[in-house]
Amino acid sequence: MKKQWLQVYVAAIFEVMWVTGLKHADHVWSWAGTFIAIVLSFVLLIKASGELPVGTVYAVFVGLGTTGTVISESVFFGHPLHAAKLLFIALLLIGIIGLKLITPEHGSAGEKKGASSK
Repeated sequence: MKKQWLQVYVAAIFEVMWVTGLKHADHVWSWAGTFIAIVLSFVLLIKASGELPVGTVYAVFVGLGTTGTVISESVFFGHPLHAAKLLFIALLLIGIIGLKLITPEHGSAGEKKGASSK
């Protein structure tokens, strides 16, 4: 697995944390943690986007973040998971996996520029 895809997956975990934090933060430390999660999430996303196709990276990031948020709300806060919600999460994940599988992996932008200037 490329390092950049790992960055996308970790960024999605931080996305789940900050989305949950926006809803449940109620004191200065939880707001600080939410802010840190936002910054880390987007720093990792931006770094990965420098090496990977931006559209695919963003789709994977948002899809995993959405899935993680729905699951964490159910596990940690008792929100019900209905069959229809599970079906649509499964469809979302199938789409993300398919998109990632068909997207070619290229070298860094710097390598591309260097190759074209030769």
